[in-house]
Amino acid sequence: MVDRAAQRRARAEEADALLYLLLSKACDALGVPTEGVALVAVGGYGREELSPYSDLDVMLVHVEGYPRVDELAAQIWYPLWDSRTRLDHSVRTLEQARQAAADDVRVALGLLDARHVAGDSHLTLQLRSVLMADWRRTAKDRLPALAQACRDRASSVGELAHLAEPDLKEAYGGLRDAVVLRALVASWLVDVPHPVLERARLDLLDVRDELHAVAGRATDRLVADVTGDVAAGLGLPGRDALLRHVYSTGRTLAHVCDVSWRRIESLVARPPRSRRRRTGGPLLLALDEGVGQHEGEVVLMPDARPERDPALGLRAAAVAADRELVLSPPVAARLAATAAELPEPWPGEARRLFCALLGAGQGLLEVWETMDQTGYISRLLPEWDSVRFRPPQSAIHRYTVDRHLLETCVEASSMVRDVRRPDLLLVAALIHDLGKAVEGDHSVTGAAIAAVIARRLGFSEADADTITLLVRQHLTLAQVATRRDLDDPMTVDLVAGIVGDTETLDLLEALTYADARAAGPAASSPWRLRLVGELARRVRGELSGGGSTLWHEAPPLPMPELHQVVGVGRLGVTVSEHHGDLRVNVAVPDQVGTLSTVAAVLAVERLAVRSAVITSVEGLGISSWTVAGAAPDPVRLRDRLAVALRDNSDLVRRLAARDSSVSRKGPAARVDLLPEASETATVLQVRAHDRPGLLYDVTAAIAATGADIRSAHVSTLGAECVDVFYLTDPHGSPLEDEDARVTAKTVLDRLTS
Repeated sequence: MVDRAAQRRARAEEADALLYLLLSKACDALGVPTEGVALVAVGGYGREELSPYSDLDVMLVHVEGYPRVDELAAQIWYPLWDSRTRLDHSVRTLEQARQAAADDVRVALGLLDARHVAGDSHLTLQLRSVLMADWRRTAKDRLPALAQACRDRASSVGELAHLAEPDLKEAYGGLRDAVVLRALVASWLVDVPHPVLERARLDLLDVRDELHAVAGRATDRLVADVTGDVAAGLGLPGRDALLRHVYSTGRTLAHVCDVSWRRIESLVARPPRSRRRRTGGPLLLALDEGVGQHEGEVVLMPDARPERDPALGLRAAAVAADRELVLSPPVAARLAATAAELPEPWPGEARRLFCALLGAGQGLLEVWETMDQTGYISRLLPEWDSVRFRPPQSAIHRYTVDRHLLETCVEASSMVRDVRRPDLLLVAALIHDLGKAVEGDHSVTGAAIAAVIARRLGFSEADADTITLLVRQHLTLAQVATRRDLDDPMTVDLVAGIVGDTETLDLLEALTYADARAAGPAASSPWRLRLVGELARRVRGELSGGGSTLWHEAPPLPMPELHQVVGVGRLGVTVSEHHGDLRVNVAVPDQVGTLSTVAAVLAVERLAVRSAVITSVEGLGISSWTVAGAAPDPVRLRDRLAVALRDNSDLVRRLAARDSSVSRKGPAARVDLLPEASETATVLQVRAHDRPGLLYDVTAAIAATGADIRSAHVSTLGAECVDVFYLTDPHGSPLEDEDARVTAKTVLDRLTS
């Protein structure tokens, strides 16, 4: 095996010998001393990492008043130019070098790798010591500008892990970022996993060495024409293997950069010690059961036991993604190594957390990458291994297959309010291209994979069938819209026969848009998406008589359950388990505002509502709540509820304090009236991002208008709440149109204030 690192050092040593000879000859010829002057290698040459056609980056450093320094420099540079050596040179005093580093952060980064080549070694040592001290003293102030420069470069060049023809140096996650990470290490402000960084950096250098050798010139862009020869030179079986190697390496470096910059941002934002209050907040802030936040990172609480709580990892990931925080890499590694296996099928809470993670928008990307880098994704979704770093096979795709799937989830997260089942949309978005790892039509092979995954995640047979259909048909709308005559009735009949109902059509249309936008501009041209929308509109009209997207009023709870709930004074609470879910049943006097009080009590008790059925029976408000959290003591819950029904001011204050620390993310909340859903009540549908106290806010806003909640259907799908309320006036009749509009606006204002 070729030792390319040794070859790079040999090139540097050869250049060192030449520069040593040139300096000696020049000093002799001009009659000037070698004391007080030094040739210093900087940048890649300073690191002894010369590729076959790399520049020599050299600085001639001299003391003030050194004689004939310009002539000395000319006698060194001209022979190099005559030999066609690529040279990047400068002549500076020690103070000039310090000033150049202070003025330009890129110069500062290159000088951090300064290495003595020839002349006065004490001068070089002084230079290195001063520059390193300057960097450590000023780094905290200079790093925000460096971070912005890295972001600008990433925006301009792209990410190494996702480019069809990656730039090994300038792309995000490339060699330039490896140098930046070394500078972060040198600042002593942040820890960077040094072995991981060095392995990735050396791997990219090996690829660049072979690229230079094949191209016969200095280049950093791995263009398609040379990938086969570069792969062969590296002992890899072909283009795809080379690209997967480069993508994997770039992804690793980019992830280390992401985590490091987030830590730097947290450090820079932190006030100096002298200005921190001694009575400040806790260093560890509890966010959810077993999950906390420490210095901008999501970590496990001291009493968390991942080996006993199989959903803990998903909970930590969902919280981190939702709040766009870093999931601590050591925590992710611990979860990958020690977390209990999820039972199959997954429990409902694990499935909900997984969907919440997928629906977190941009926050998903970094958290998923952390989980993937540590091996946790392989435990949760073994099928992911087959598409990790897989290069795109179509020119319309701008990302690797795995990143495309994540980007599809990000795009789908903006449409979760447009479909009745956002959880099905998000899971289909994640897995719709897994079939690309298998020979054959990837829609067909992917559907078989999707069926297995959906059932493993614990979806019902009907939901699993829907996910399978979405994966099997994820190209159908785009293909039919662009290849068939939309005016031909058979075209509409074809698609209507495939989807079957409007709810599935809504899901397929949203998946089509998300897939296209994640693929790139070629797949998501306005013309293409306009045709898809027109086809969906016509099919929806065809299906409007055969499918319904409206919610149906929930039936009353069974009478035996009612008798268990009702207690002394017509107030009762029971707590039970139902098919593995925690259920809280409550009976309270049926009057305006009581439902909001029940919702507030549950929120303050840190019971997250996953679903609820609410109705009125014999003058009682009966509600059955499926919740997540520690099982509460029903007697304590009843007593707290009794106090809150008399005076809820303390309850509201505590809930507001808790809610103030929770970010509101995702698309704006939607509040819709469904005039065709019921003839005996006004139906109000609320779509919003889940958070503690959300149901209290909605029901309190409804109560403030004087409307009565006759019944309700509350669902949490992933991180999305889909809540439907049947409202009446004090006489039990539907609200007047104006009153209905006022109620809807009041709820929306409460959610957006």
